[in-house]
Amino acid sequence: MLRELKEALERLKITNRDKVLAKRYGYLPYMIARYREMLGNPVPLLKAFEEEPPNTIFCNPIKGSCNELVKRLEKRGFKFEKVPWSPYCFEASKEPYSLSSTPEHLAGWFYILDKASCLPPIVLDPKGRDRVADMAAAPGGKTVQLSVMMGLRGYLVSIERNPKRAKALISNIERMGLLNVKVIIDDASNASKYGPFEKVLLDAPCTGEGVIGRDRSRKRSKGIDDLLLMHKVQVFLLNRAIDSLKVGGEVVYSTCSIAPEEDEAVIASILEKRGDVEVTDSGEAGSPGISEYLNLKFPFASKCRRLWPHVHGSEGFFVCKLKRVG
Repeated sequence: MLRELKEALERLKITNRDKVLAKRYGYLPYMIARYREMLGNPVPLLKAFEEEPPNTIFCNPIKGSCNELVKRLEKRGFKFEKVPWSPYCFEASKEPYSLSSTPEHLAGWFYILDKASCLPPIVLDPKGRDRVADMAAAPGGKTVQLSVMMGLRGYLVSIERNPKRAKALISNIERMGLLNVKVIIDDASNASKYGPFEKVLLDAPCTGEGVIGRDRSRKRSKGIDDLLLMHKVQVFLLNRAIDSLKVGGEVVYSTCSIAPEEDEAVIASILEKRGDVEVTDSGEAGSPGISEYLNLKFPFASKCRRLWPHVHGSEGFFVCKLKRVG
């Protein structure tokens, strides 16, 4: 798949309109050309990226009920709307001051994130009896969700290779009062040393092409070579995630990227090389994955999920669940 992907990107044609839109919105032209290939008309996406998406809170039922938390914050002037794909997540429609400054945040009643980040743990659906790994865990948003969904039971390994980032991870775990988490400072590729697991979450390192609304520098900071490099890294890490599973176990692969090079093409690379894994249904939230891109076919894409800034009012995100079958 990597060779086919590279050749397809080399054939990518940049039209005059692509160049006009790139100049108007401040992007590298190749990015606009790719968005056109994905969506037909890239303008709604480009307009959505000009707005920062609202914050979302993941409520911590260990500290108190979600209804109680929302009532307390609304008394302070905040307003919230329920995130449809998670019973724990509420999107702030009015934020009179920083949510991080509230006493409830300091006391561990909630974690601040984008609503897209609420989806991967829901798709993974860990149970209290499971052994679970969060392979690239810092600063801890998905570890927090997994632990709460497990009812603080089971065994949750939270892996982070960067000691400085691990400090933030540990701080959030302590603030939220999580008791079933073991933080391990190690490279995510070594996850199998701590398994085997029933469930693994790999929120993979990526170019961040879905978070342009929060970080405008990403309009021009990554080139085609960066996409191809990340593809290789992501395939490597996803292979290691699958290796760490028990037979019958599941891994959720996610990125905060809208790039098919980092999303559907990564899944395709895995399926090309392995006969012991299959894509399973990732639910109904968001939109299906992209089934064709630059003449590359992804027949499994309808089982994956995408969140688009211009459609769902979130960061751009990709989620796909795979099962180890042998």
